[in-house]
Amino acid sequence: MSKMTPQEMAAKIGSGLLSFPVTPFKADFSFDEATYRANMDWLCGYEVAGLFAAGGTGEFFSLTPTEVAQIVAVAVDETNGRVPVLAGTGYGTAIAREIAVAAEKAGADGLLLLPPYLTHSEQAGLAAHVEAVCASTRLGVIVYNRDNAILQPDTLARLCERCPNLVGYKDGIGDIELMTRVYSKLGDRLTYIGGLPTAETFALPYLDMGVTTYSSAVFNFVPEFATRFYAAVRRRDHQAIHAGLKDFILRNSCRTCRLRHGRSRRQNNGRPRPTSQGRNRRCRKRFAPEFPVPPLSPRCR
Repeated sequence: MSKMTPQEMAAKIGSGLLSFPVTPFKADFSFDEATYRANMDWLCGYEVAGLFAAGGTGEFFSLTPTEVAQIVAVAVDETNGRVPVLAGTGYGTAIAREIAVAAEKAGADGLLLLPPYLTHSEQAGLAAHVEAVCASTRLGVIVYNRDNAILQPDTLARLCERCPNLVGYKDGIGDIELMTRVYSKLGDRLTYIGGLPTAETFALPYLDMGVTTYSSAVFNFVPEFATRFYAAVRRRDHQAIHAGLKDFILRNSCRTCRLRHGRSRRQNNGRPRPTSQGRNRRCRKRFAPEFPVPPLSPRCR
């Protein structure tokens, strides 16, 4: 069980860079615990404010609730108090509550509530979903504002009144006006996290909107660069920031976008590309980080 209060957890993660480790799998798609432990130990060697186990980058969408709890327990054991561990939760309300309870028992320090599966809801329905998950746990909860779960400022303010353990807001849509309105309405009541793809690109302007941290995908592969870049953002060192963007982030982000989005389901020698858990786990196994990171194959460039 976590020794941190929700408010302590929120303050901690707001003070530094956040890591979302990948979840490795074996050839039979079962969880590769040994590789995961080695990766968590390696990442803990760098200055990071929180590790998110079984989050979006960590294959939450490929995992069963039982596997999420298992992975969180391993992360908590391996980090051994060196850094807060937050767990992903989501899907429908009942499953999200079940995962939240299991993650708390596994020793997580907080939760990232991902959008519900498939269904688009009115604000009242989204609020009921978030409130139900918050009520199921004593852990601090961060709501992920993206896709089919876009909470408006008034809805978020009412949730903050009813849910003391709702302590974080992660923006995954990049709506500058909405982010400004949320921060203007709630101020320091929440910790704000940048959650856009290649978050480093938006880190400096978001800092001026009260977003003091972000989820860094590149931290998984080049943690030295990621932590230096984050330090430059917090110093508002424009020269260092733009050098990092020009020389590394922007140079590589186009390749990353093609890898993520540029291939349709039919681009597999005329055959449908595999989907669901099998595809997701195969992709993660194929592109799991090795140290140093190998270059992309010609097929993926």
